[in-house]
Amino acid sequence: MKSDFDSVNSLESGRLEWTTPSHPTSQRPRTQSLKSLSLVALGVGLGIAGISLAPHLQQRSQTPTPEAVSPVAPTPIPSPVSLTSGTIADPNLVSSVVQQVGPAVVRINATKTVESQVPDAFNDPFFQRFFGSQMPDAPQQEIVRGSGSGFIVNSNGQIITNAHVVDGATKVSVVLKDGRQFEGKVIGTDPVTDVAVVKIEANNLPTVKVGNSEALQPGELAIAIGNPLGLDNTVTVGIVSATGRSGSQVGIPDKRVSFIQTDAAINPGNSGGPLLNQNGEVIGMNTAIIQGAQGLGFAIPINQVQRIADQISTTGKVQHPYLGIQMVTLSPEVKESLNEDPNSPISVNEDQGILIVRVMPNSPAHQSGLRAGDVIVQVENKPVTKADEVQQAVENVSVGSSLKMEIKRQGQAVNLDVKTGAIPSQNANLNPQ
Repeated sequence: MKSDFDSVNSLESGRLEWTTPSHPTSQRPRTQSLKSLSLVALGVGLGIAGISLAPHLQQRSQTPTPEAVSPVAPTPIPSPVSLTSGTIADPNLVSSVVQQVGPAVVRINATKTVESQVPDAFNDPFFQRFFGSQMPDAPQQEIVRGSGSGFIVNSNGQIITNAHVVDGATKVSVVLKDGRQFEGKVIGTDPVTDVAVVKIEANNLPTVKVGNSEALQPGELAIAIGNPLGLDNTVTVGIVSATGRSGSQVGIPDKRVSFIQTDAAINPGNSGGPLLNQNGEVIGMNTAIIQGAQGLGFAIPINQVQRIADQISTTGKVQHPYLGIQMVTLSPEVKESLNEDPNSPISVNEDQGILIVRVMPNSPAHQSGLRAGDVIVQVENKPVTKADEVQQAVENVSVGSSLKMEIKRQGQAVNLDVKTGAIPSQNANLNPQ
């Protein structure tokens, strides 16, 4: 099930390594990895797994009897591609990109103070009698440390990274490739897209060049730079495996991002680092992996990253439109399951479309007349068959805009103009500038 305004506080594995103490702050911390991305809750994401099967046997083709043939001129082999064309044929291409961009990639260390709450069960008189003086009587503070990556986009010290790298941090430090270290100020974070802006007080810093993620094609070269597992300035190379992967496909349905998929190795600590093309331009921000899988890394397209970062930097907040519905993609199997469930409050007549399971009270959807049980079949005169398509259509308009929707209600076609609203402020996490 998908919501166009899911809670935005989930964490993905492989994005951040934390060091966590087993005792209060006075004792030595221990290392703990975050939970598996595949276990992200707050919506049912699609599990992703891949298996390659090779044929058990391959029949050997019979060699035909030689026959006299006329000589044929050999096909000329293309010349090696030049450096200016920007292809992997140049053996120095990757090292040239790294030398150019590497100084603008930073390590971000974040420190959080969290309280360990005493479980309610320990308030039971039975446990109090049993444990006596050993009973914990108050919350204990713990220091949690983590690290990620980021890249400098402004010579005056503006840095972009993932929101989950710095979200809730009480202290942020930024380490440059040349060893200089600065205190970082979190200008703001956007949990909906997992983008954050950090500022350091410095001048004449090296910066990255920004590319155009809209022009990406599968098969293009992809270079990742970051600090995985504490190994600073690590470079990995692969290709753009796919574009337009939805949050549900990746396993994080609360993120409104059409991810870039790459097989360049991405590991914990790469979060917030740049994904580059063959020209050394940033095409994405490395964000997530799927735990236990190989060659499946995901990056936020740089066009979206830049748009969100600009809003954070200029206005101190990010407004995302929403409707206030929970929805599920219909299929014959979903229809059958709902109609056969005697406890289901909804019966479905349609085999495809997007079923509205719930409409939030006083939400824009509620005020526009949408109801639970409605099936969305068109948005802005375009057929929709997946919940992600509705969510993307909402994200593509500004807050306060209306969307023309065609729905099926008890088998009858109904046309509605549905006005979007801003996601409630409790779902945002922005610090004043």
